[in-house]
Amino acid sequence: MTDLPYRPNVGAVLFNQDGLVFVARRADMPNAEGPAGGWQLPQGGIDEGEHPRTAVLRELEEEIGTRKAEVIAEHPDWLTYDLPPDLLGIAWRGRYRGQRQRWFAMRFTGQDSDIRLDLDPHPEFDDWRWVKLSALPSLAVPFKLTIYQVLTQSFARYASP
Repeated sequence: MTDLPYRPNVGAVLFNQDGLVFVARRADMPNAEGPAGGWQLPQGGIDEGEHPRTAVLRELEEEIGTRKAEVIAEHPDWLTYDLPPDLLGIAWRGRYRGQRQRWFAMRFTGQDSDIRLDLDPHPEFDDWRWVKLSALPSLAVPFKLTIYQVLTQSFARYASP
């Protein structure tokens, strides 16, 4: 496992005008058990040669159907997680051990109707909602828990109206 690289990735902690955070349910996990239930923050791969800020806006458009957001902060460090053993060798066709992520706090500048999960012919998400930032760790799958805890602390100042 340690011989495999991390997949370069970006993630968005998208705040609305009320200071709540966007989370979406993975379409491939609609009946997931446990507190996370398949809910997560938008995230996605960085294309070769792509700047992380460009990638996060592209990923928002691809995953949730909108670019109506602006970057308000960037976590200063790359955060990594390793896949659990049952996903190693399966996720990303076995090419990566986990992800190396650059996270951004973003302010949503649109209306709820601007979020369109149905624009992609193979949507990653099938439902979404706004939650308190403090709820993120309770939604995290175990292998992403530490990252969600770090983000909750790092971006706490943006969780107000």
